[in-house]
Amino acid sequence: MPRTPAPVPAGVDPTVVSPARVYDYFLGGKDNYAVDRQAAQQISEVLPEAPAIARANRGFLLRTVQVMAHELGIDQFLDLGSGLPTQGSVHQSVRAIHPNARVVYVDLDPVVATHARALLNDKPDQTRVVEADITDPAAVLQDPQVQELFDWTRPIGLTAVAVLHFMEDEVDDPYQLLDAYRRALPSGSALALSHVTDVGADPHQVQCAQRIYDTAKVAERSSPLVIRSPEQIRNLFGADPVLMEPGLVPVEQWRPDQQQHELGLQVLGGVQCL
Repeated sequence: MPRTPAPVPAGVDPTVVSPARVYDYFLGGKDNYAVDRQAAQQISEVLPEAPAIARANRGFLLRTVQVMAHELGIDQFLDLGSGLPTQGSVHQSVRAIHPNARVVYVDLDPVVATHARALLNDKPDQTRVVEADITDPAAVLQDPQVQELFDWTRPIGLTAVAVLHFMEDEVDDPYQLLDAYRRALPSGSALALSHVTDVGADPHQVQCAQRIYDTAKVAERSSPLVIRSPEQIRNLFGADPVLMEPGLVPVEQWRPDQQQHELGLQVLGGVQCL
């Protein structure tokens, strides 16, 4: 049966690759366009593990929010660069533990915002979608929906999963960016992040993937793939961070709920207690 084309929201160019929609395709979602599928297939040709890497990263996200909810008692979550709510989501995972948990998804991609609102309109008093640039912490944190939904006297779980490796040091300075978010969060909050690293990677595979992502944009912002070392990724947590066990590790090894096999191109992840 022919594929039904995904609707194109206003202001979206379906001829330009979007990292969120490529990720959606790798996860088996349907909210992507031909250009995204072509990019995903090109990446898979040089990196056959790409879909497995995407699934491992999504699994890390869902496990970390459940751990934050269960062990730290957090029932408010701010998901930065959330991407499309496909194949498992933060609000579903958290509400398995805290049925009344509140979640705000933040993404700059109009496609993400449009589809997310359509999928999440069942509990607007508990879930919001904010279309905003996460590289502007003040704008995100002061957004009326964010201010209204959260109780700022209680801990908040912040997630920045598979998003920081689309930010360049010279343009976005993700180190200062995360610091601004951390300073705004109440005591007892936590940060989960994951990031692609160069450990164990085939340089040819990395270069090919970077060339493909060089064409990606979100709302006219470039989204190049930036590979950082484990030390650089650890530095994203700031000075002397307190990380939950097992620390900063490949995402498939962070408290796995089933047996995992090691992936060639590593994505490192960890959870910081604030």
